[in-house]
Amino acid sequence: MTDGFEVPGATATGLLPAVVARVAALSDRLGVPHGQVFDVRRLSVASGVPEVVVQSLLSGRPAGEPDLQTRFLQRLDLLRRTRLKPNGRRYTQQEIADGAGMSRQQAGALINGDRRPTMEHCDAIQRFFRVHAGFLTAEDPEALAGALQRTEQELLQQLADRERAAAAASRSDDPFEQLLQDHGVRGIAWRAAQLPTDQHRDKVAEWLDMLLESVNRPES
Repeated sequence: MTDGFEVPGATATGLLPAVVARVAALSDRLGVPHGQVFDVRRLSVASGVPEVVVQSLLSGRPAGEPDLQTRFLQRLDLLRRTRLKPNGRRYTQQEIADGAGMSRQQAGALINGDRRPTMEHCDAIQRFFRVHAGFLTAEDPEALAGALQRTEQELLQQLADRERAAAAASRSDDPFEQLLQDHGVRGIAWRAAQLPTDQHRDKVAEWLDMLLESVNRPES
């Protein structure tokens, strides 16, 4: 449970349950409130998934899945509402058309749902709004998982920064301990524990073994 958000169960699609669990664990480790990392509005803006669907998916409830046309229209509407011009106004159909390299008639037909988008249309509009590939087309669970993976990377960076600060503060004279601090070995080991299979974890363990063997710890 993540302050009102349950880790999605087996009914959720793809990587979402694992990503939610990892983000929850990282936020606990860092002392970041779950309400911050699982903020529904922020995740909706980042993923393009409607807020009510984000809430359902985070709670482990099936939310249905719109067809590609409906999904495209939902995501494009969200982009137009949240990715604004420097003056705070929405981009016009003409500005979107010019920026995406299409005619105003094409842009208008896509925005109004009168024309089904091609992948080329989606790619051009995504580049114009400077969002990641797949923003307009990914299924809702996949899109939400992607947004949470970006949150996960931010939290991992915070963890690494905290480790470096702790290492600088301790200034250990023990070469072995200094190695652990300099390379963030404890953080790496914790992250390895979050990997999905033993094969992944074994590869990390092999790398750590080689690294540790390269250092001779002084006899006490």
